[in-house]
Amino acid sequence: MDEVGSERRRNGTKRPRLEDVAARVGVSTASVSLVLRGVSGPSERTRQRVLKAAADLGYQVDRTASMLASRRTRLLGVMVDVHSPYHAELVEHLHTAAEEVGYDLVLSTQTRTRDEHTAVETLLAFRSEALILLGPTAPADALAALDRKAPVIVVGRRIADGELDVVRSADDEGVGKIVDHLVALGHRAIAHVDGGKGVIATDRRRGYRTAMRRHGLDAHLRILRGDNTEAAGERAAHHLLDSGDLPTAVVAFNDQCAIGVLAALARAGVAVPGEVSVAGYDDDTLSRLSCFSLTTVSQGAAEQARYAVAAAVERLDQGRTDPREVVLTPHLVVRATVAEPR
Repeated sequence: MDEVGSERRRNGTKRPRLEDVAARVGVSTASVSLVLRGVSGPSERTRQRVLKAAADLGYQVDRTASMLASRRTRLLGVMVDVHSPYHAELVEHLHTAAEEVGYDLVLSTQTRTRDEHTAVETLLAFRSEALILLGPTAPADALAALDRKAPVIVVGRRIADGELDVVRSADDEGVGKIVDHLVALGHRAIAHVDGGKGVIATDRRRGYRTAMRRHGLDAHLRILRGDNTEAAGERAAHHLLDSGDLPTAVVAFNDQCAIGVLAALARAGVAVPGEVSVAGYDDDTLSRLSCFSLTTVSQGAAEQARYAVAAAVERLDQGRTDPREVVLTPHLVVRATVAEPR
């Protein structure tokens, strides 16, 4: 920062304005605005001079003033489960997709002590123009009521009545692909650790049952109670170990649950995949670590994010009012935790 900018800060004088940057460079305020907003038009030389002048003067964009002037925030509110590695990856892709179309994100977290309602109300308080909800568990009618306040895009969950924008993968098909792969390897005793009572868990559980029956393995159906945490996977694995009747493969609700299964089996001295094969769902960042190398199903996080942002833009800028569902085809990712049974 040059002496002028430093002196301005030390003396506590008013913050530099757009006009100050324009005067320093000798261009119009419109040109400065285009550069700072990343809009094409000014030459590369002008762009570099404007950015340098803004840095020297300590100029920062007054986002609040810009919002008040335009009566728009261009903010997309995203509700995210702070404990989900998959949600974290989705947010990264959502940021990229939003920036490409001139929007930014506001994040509000759902935690064990902070429910969905509170997270959503925070997003509305920040004047989010549309809401992108990652795996919400609220009833469909509550989500429909919320959609009347701001466009709602549900990511990762099926909505039965089809009155909302939805972007999701075919969860039942994804689990079916795991079972198909395991059966092709020779597995018959395949257990499923489910994800609880939610819609996503219901679809994945149905996918397991359907695939097992398709292969004539009704007698081997075995569903253990679980949820989306590592602790649930550990509990399920302990139940299997205590029963004395280990399956040759376990399909967990998600990758976190599968990692819990892996941990419990490792402590018990059960080799994976030598004695028991284990698969998860989501293809989150943890599943790719070499210490896990977990076989799983990818939902296509980047693609989901692009479709979710596109749906928001269509509602906000293009006048679309009819609800739309995008169902992506999941794909199997085979890694080191699955092999032929002994």
